[in-house]
Amino acid sequence: MTPLADLLIRRITQAGPITLADYMAECLLHPVHGYYTTRDPFGAGGDFTTAPEISQMFGELLGLALAQTWLDQGAPARFTLAELGPGRGTLMADILRATRSVAGFHAAATVVLVEASPTLRTVQSRTVPTATWAETVDHLPEAPLFLIANEFFDALPIRQFTRTPQGWAETMVGVTNGRLTLGRAAPANLAALSHRLHDTRPGDIVELLPAAPAIMSAIARRIETHGGAALILDYGDWHSRGDTFQALRAHRFTDPLAEPGQADLTAHVDFEALARAAAPACASRMIPQGDLLARLGLHQRSARLAAGLTGPALDAHLAATRRLTDPAEMGSLFKAIAIHATRHPPPPGFDLA
Repeated sequence: MTPLADLLIRRITQAGPITLADYMAECLLHPVHGYYTTRDPFGAGGDFTTAPEISQMFGELLGLALAQTWLDQGAPARFTLAELGPGRGTLMADILRATRSVAGFHAAATVVLVEASPTLRTVQSRTVPTATWAETVDHLPEAPLFLIANEFFDALPIRQFTRTPQGWAETMVGVTNGRLTLGRAAPANLAALSHRLHDTRPGDIVELLPAAPAIMSAIARRIETHGGAALILDYGDWHSRGDTFQALRAHRFTDPLAEPGQADLTAHVDFEALARAAAPACASRMIPQGDLLARLGLHQRSARLAAGLTGPALDAHLAATRRLTDPAEMGSLFKAIAIHATRHPPPPGFDLA
């Protein structure tokens, strides 16, 4: 039993079951035992690998898309270049390297990383030495905002509900025979899910991200007011349905209740809910990650890089290209949307969606 499991069991025994959102928040961000507060979970030696760790092309192409959007909006003299949940800082480092040749872009940019983990901030300070940090999106400057969020929303705590004939029953974490277990609260009618009555039936599961609307609203308001754009990439789909709560440790799926604080907990992202929360700004149509990267020139960039490689290095490069774009790998599982002001067109790659 992990130290956090012991704490949670005592808390639940004394005060009653907790929601999945409370459970995820404790597991990921507990100040002493939280998953993200105590470790660097990325890469081959960690628990999972994100697209920026797979290939530099991911960050290069998205960075150039942001830079082109900045140019298309008249190259504002001062703007915020931000990333939500920047991991090791690899994505932002690739963005900055790829945009060095864009005249004036770096001079105008204030790089801000939105990161809650002290451990990861230390890693990021070495990878992106020019960065400053913000605790939340609300702390970003009031300025044109060019933002990227890759695998950020999937780590936000979820609430999960099962439709029953009597209403929506929320999934709860309780204790049975000294062990953490999943159960359901008594059904209730929920205003937040009234719009899902027409497309669900008893037995269907719907998940909500309670924190996402406020985050999206803060991003969208800055973009609508000051200009800029946001690129959001994650795994999920348009419209939430089904149980997607999962845990990953050492690149393998595991029981989400087995080792609190020792495994990454995530859920699929409902892009429709993100787009709906982006008002008053505009949200693009959702497109698969593989399609977006192809539109931005990934295959051409891959061919140029491959020309200088041989042997195992070439094999690894081609495997990375497939992993990012192949529908059987990340190409279809991961989706993307862009947020832009109503007075501006969508960023490159999204203008054909």
